[in-house]
Amino acid sequence: MISKRKKDLLAYKKQLMTAAMTWACCFIVFLLAYLFVLAPQFKNKKTVEDELAMAKQDYSFALRATQAEPIAQLKKEIEQLRDQANDFIIEFEDLANLTFDISKRATDKSLNPFSIKNKYGKISKIPDCEYIGENEIDINFTCNFEQFTSFLSEMERHKPIVFVDNFILSRPRGREKQGLSVNMNVSVFIRK
Repeated sequence: MISKRKKDLLAYKKQLMTAAMTWACCFIVFLLAYLFVLAPQFKNKKTVEDELAMAKQDYSFALRATQAEPIAQLKKEIEQLRDQANDFIIEFEDLANLTFDISKRATDKSLNPFSIKNKYGKISKIPDCEYIGENEIDINFTCNFEQFTSFLSEMERHKPIVFVDNFILSRPRGREKQGLSVNMNVSVFIRK
């Protein structure tokens, strides 16, 4: 009886090992099928869904763009952006008027002696900007501190915008001269 029992136990172990090996092989086959077949399909599905969402968004934008109200709204927005750009950019022809305007403001503030000149005499290129250039202007004058702060404030509030890049204040040597000697570098954006 003991031998029959051992025999049954060995047969049971053999069947259990066969079942475990079958399950392990099936698991490996299913895992490989998932990794090489189903996982790439899920990635492709995600990509296609993203492309579909973008196409729907483009379609909705195109549909909206054909309606009169959005077109009017976009034209108004473009006009506002142009007005904002004109606060920062002057036309090349108006560059001489700008120097006269700055000179007039300096005369109104009694900044004497006053000199103004274009730093390089040409429009500097701005990287990655095809239609706008930069012009630097060098301004020299003598004044007291209150006149300087008033003039600086006017330069910063000027329309079109004048960027005060830097300035140097120095006190002249000797007692016979009064006030500060100022060297101010400003720049403006110019439409090419």
